Amino acid sequence: MPLRLLEVYVPSSENLSWINEQIEELEVHAVWTESEVGNQHTVKILVSSEESGELMDIIQKRFSSTDNFRMILLPVEATIPRVEVDKKIADEDKNKPKKIKSLSISREELYSDITSGIQTSKVFIFLTILSSIVASIGVLKDNVAVIIGAMVIAPLLAPNVALALSVTLGDIELSKKSIRVNILGVVIGLIVSISIGYFLYIDPTIHELRSRTEVGLGDIVLALASGSAGALSFTIGLPSALIGVMVAVALLPPLVAFGMLLGSGNFGLAYGALILLLVNVIAVNLSGVITFVLQGVRPITWWEKDKARKSTYFAIITSTVLLVILIALILFR
Repeated sequence: MPLRLLEVYVPSSENLSWINEQIEELEVHAVWTESEVGNQHTVKILVSSEESGELMDIIQKRFSSTDNFRMILLPVEATIPRVEVDKKIADEDKNKPKKIKSLSISREELYSDITSGIQTSKVFIFLTILSSIVASIGVLKDNVAVIIGAMVIAPLLAPNVALALSVTLGDIELSKKSIRVNILGVVIGLIVSISIGYFLYIDPTIHELRSRTEVGLGDIVLALASGSAGALSFTIGLPSALIGVMVAVALLPPLVAFGMLLGSGNFGLAYGALILLLVNVIAVNLSGVITFVLQGVRPITWWEKDKARKSTYFAIITSTVLLVILIALILFR
């Protein structure tokens, strides 16, 4: 059971009493309170990751506009003595209806984890260049192992999951930032792969290259599964490095295939690779949005929820329409 330590800083002892009342109604494992100079109070709460989100929402609604209020969430690697559920209490609670919580972490923790990976840093640019080079070489050599290696180092997971999260929360600023990072990654990949296609001989009959010029139902299902797995990797703590490979499977090979075919003048085949890339991008983000919605990811205030609901509906409808149009193009082609 993952644990979190929630530190709440509030002014006045009345606020402290209110927090203690709320804590009594939730399942927390330990509480410590202390007073500081200037009537400032600190409450430290040891709570499970599943309960941390609800507790943070309750406190945020009450104190978000209060001066000198601060809430900090820290991961807990271990605690002594160990936190164990009392067997008697557990037996008594078996027959009680319990709320089903989809998220294993709080919304704020999810937001922080995802946004930390969409920085346009030198590392992101360098990893994108390296992964594009390795993927291009793997495709040219018809070597699946090399292509998988490229997808391991490709930093494509966070930007695409961030875009899905921004739509789910109706966060325009996050949406703009994630789109910029995604575009930067695509542009870098295209520059690298077009250059390789221009300067090296490209054999369009290579299986790993030719397979990226045709779109089938399996490719769409793969992209949908990749986007859903990417969103789940952040919300329930799956290893993001491994799930990132799934997202890269859907995005990186079609991208470098499109660039190399474009650089070598094989425009007809390049068109097929472009269609596959567009289908995968749309499917990854569509399934990511749907997964976040099913996981119960939503803003805290009613006006933000209304904005997020409209944003989510628009994104799902638009993505579905675009996906249907692309599938129709594939069938007619």
